[in-house]
Amino acid sequence: MRSLKGDALDPKGLVAESYKIDGITLGECRSIFLDWALNLEGDSAEALPVLLERHGLEGHPMTDVLREGLAASQKPRRRGGWRSRARP
Repeated sequence: MRSLKGDALDPKGLVAESYKIDGITLGECRSIFLDWALNLEGDSAEALPVLLERHGLEGHPMTDVLREGLAASQKPRRRGGWRSRARP
C-alpha cells in the first residue's frame, strides 16, 4: 500500500486524492472530509479557502463538501446553554 503524502493543509493528501477518484459520492466525500479534519493540526477555517482554490472543480462532490465546511466554520454559534440564561 502506498502512503499518501500531502502538505500542512492536507497532511495525508486525502482531499487531493478524492479529486482523482472517478464516481466518488457525496457521502464518501463527507467521510474523507471528516478524516481530513481530524488529522489537520491547524485551523480548518484557514485551510478550506486555500483547498477550494487549489482543487475546487465545479460539479465535484468534494467541492460541495468543502464549501459546506467553509460556510459552517463562518457561522457564529450560540454560546452558553441553560447556564447563560437569566435566572429569576
